[in-house]
Amino acid sequence: MKVAVITSSDYGAAAHHIPVLAQSGVCEVVMVIHCGMTPVSKSKFYKRKFQKILKIGIPGAINGIRMRKWYNEDVQQILGIKSLKEVCSINNIPLHSTPSVNSPETARLLQTSRADLGLSLGNGYIAKRIFSIPKSGMINIHHEILPEYQNAQSVIWQIYNMSDTTGYTIHKIDDHIDTGAILFQEKMPILFKETLGSTVSHTFAELLEASAKGLVKVVADYENFASAARLQERVKGHTTPTWFQFRRMLSNFEKLRKGK
Repeated sequence: MKVAVITSSDYGAAAHHIPVLAQSGVCEVVMVIHCGMTPVSKSKFYKRKFQKILKIGIPGAINGIRMRKWYNEDVQQILGIKSLKEVCSINNIPLHSTPSVNSPETARLLQTSRADLGLSLGNGYIAKRIFSIPKSGMINIHHEILPEYQNAQSVIWQIYNMSDTTGYTIHKIDDHIDTGAILFQEKMPILFKETLGSTVSHTFAELLEASAKGLVKVVADYENFASAARLQERVKGHTTPTWFQFRRMLSNFEKLRKGK
């Protein structure tokens, strides 16, 4: 099977998963497309940003920016993730750049790749004109349990709901975010540390390690996983927490940690 990877991150799940997938022997990674963040429609982009800030408030938006480090730099350090450019060079995989995931350039590259399956790792919304190009469509890894945690950041919303369990879900991509048919899912315990940030980072690192192995399993036997895929309903999605929701997360974190 020929696989093309699309990502919007330099050091995220793609940079971690590509070596595992390439060295597994279950497929050929024929191309990696690194997509920039230039919006196809600037007016729609800024409208969504404004609506999100209205929903979560300015304190929530500022806190959301601070939380990014937990999922990015801290996890990179824990796992020693190399840059996407270095990973592709080591594994002899062509790397291309486009302005955005839904740009004409991304569509053209996907078409020339002749990939059987597209793999999205670290992107936002992907339009049908993109995800329908590969013969078998595209799949995504969402590092949370679906359908309950559609569009949710890993770990924090589980803690918000007083849960000590998280997980990841590999699913097909459809017209909405995180709503496609579920191919494979695995639950894992949250690794409680001294702080919420450290708990998120170490647990997310474990999720990445586990989901890379899960991805190899799915790609190795894709036809059987696809034929047995489980449809999911579209539920109310999550977003960056408001300041008050985040305070509840901190409170619940302390209760859960002390209960361990």
